[in-house]
Amino acid sequence: MAYDRYGPDEIRNILQSTKVIALVGASANPARDSHGVMRYLQAKGYRVIPVNPGLAGQTLNGELVYATLSSIPYQIDMVDIFRNSEAAGPVCDEAVEIGAKSVWMQLGVINPQAAARAETAGLKVVMDRCPKIEMPRLGL
Repeated sequence: MAYDRYGPDEIRNILQSTKVIALVGASANPARDSHGVMRYLQAKGYRVIPVNPGLAGQTLNGELVYATLSSIPYQIDMVDIFRNSEAAGPVCDEAVEIGAKSVWMQLGVINPQAAARAETAGLKVVMDRCPKIEMPRLGL
């Protein structure tokens, strides 16, 4: 079930105000959803910074892979999480620490406690949704 704290207008606003996305759990495997979503978002004009400690230092879809959010030397607007629900908690906390504007937890990733911490810190949080699905649905 989708986390419906934000309606279509708010989700559209998050997507339209975002320029730089850190994609946590990025994969070099083209068959993985995180790889396809990264390429889709890049094709839509976003700069997508891959985060994966196992691939750190390599290049993925033209971008250097970082081990952690805090090691990225750019301002991040959105943190897109392709990790399990439990692992999303520390990622949300790190998103707060780096000053991200929003956290997006992918389909099946649901962590209400982490979402509450991020929202309390002023971040917008979307859970159990995919921007690759939401963008066409919203006409973006």
